[in-house]
Amino acid sequence: MTGLKIVNKNNICYITYQTFPAPTANSLQTVSNIKYLIRNGCDISLVYPLREPQSSSNLSELQKYYLFNEEVRLFGTQHKYPFGKINFFNQFFFHLSHFFWSKKTINEVLKDKKDFDGFITRSDWIFYFLAKKNKKVIFECHQLSKIRKFILKRGLKNSNSKVIFLNDNLLNFFSSYVNEDNSMVLQNGVDLDEFKNIKTKKKEIIFVGNLNRFNKDRGIKFIIDGYRHSNISNSYKLKIIGGPNDVANNLREEIKNLKEEKNIEITGRLGRSETINSIMEAEIGILTNSSINQHSTLHTSPLKYFEYLAADLKIIGVDFPAHRALPYAENINFFKEDDIDTLIEAFNNLSNKEVNLKDKEEISLNNRAKNIIKFITI
Repeated sequence: MTGLKIVNKNNICYITYQTFPAPTANSLQTVSNIKYLIRNGCDISLVYPLREPQSSSNLSELQKYYLFNEEVRLFGTQHKYPFGKINFFNQFFFHLSHFFWSKKTINEVLKDKKDFDGFITRSDWIFYFLAKKNKKVIFECHQLSKIRKFILKRGLKNSNSKVIFLNDNLLNFFSSYVNEDNSMVLQNGVDLDEFKNIKTKKKEIIFVGNLNRFNKDRGIKFIIDGYRHSNISNSYKLKIIGGPNDVANNLREEIKNLKEEKNIEITGRLGRSETINSIMEAEIGILTNSSINQHSTLHTSPLKYFEYLAADLKIIGVDFPAHRALPYAENINFFKEDDIDTLIEAFNNLSNKEVNLKDKEEISLNNRAKNIIKFITI
């Protein structure tokens, strides 16, 4: 990593196999957390692969895409590996490419002999190689995988290695080799800068997010069906924001002949500003997912949930343990997966649920960043 210049001020190196910019919640989560680490006195170097055609290490491009002004040193590295270039055996080539990119990148970063106060990563192999070299590293654990079980078990034997779990369900899975010193639970949060001026509420129900998850249906058609049969379909508009755009186009075609079509808007992907404005204008937010993946049922901590809370939305959510583990989950109007009657009931009973958020700072990314800094410097 030739040319890496570090100023001696709470230096944190964030190394990740994610790429930027990207229309994913995980890339937004990383950039938003970095923004508030900087605001709380950290100098951040972000190291990542330029593995997609739209990948960029141009700071102004990322600032515009993710709506931030903070200065972060970007080091987009070459990615001469098969993942993203070969369209078969994707999972195999992801792990293979991830492994070799991580090993090469760690060697280059450490070869420069720059004194970082710590490293943060969401990448398994980055954590593994840093732990082997006895570096102070925090791994953000957002879900389970076979490789992750292997890596965390070995990496956490190093006293300088720590892990942040998104919720208690994840921590409990690794309970046999984590303790209070090397682990903590820290849910996602919201960038309150983006939700300062709440709009006048419209009679709108909103869903924000990918319309598929792991290339499988995320239950959007089910949501539309429940909305159509509820008492509020005549008085509330249903707005669905997200991609891929071909899936959004197919949904538009499927609702063309419905009598409720005029009250259903499927936008496809929107820019960050448009999405935030839509959330702030809405009255109700939908939190849904599919049980085909354990991450969705047990381990997720959705960014959009915290955005809904910040915008004072009433929330309808599928009844999964991960959603029950969210802060202020008592405010969610739950329905059972694939049970249309409970979904209709959730829509019909919204007037009985009020948002009861005492202090938005508790769910802020600013608060989350403070906890991360405290954890890495112990």
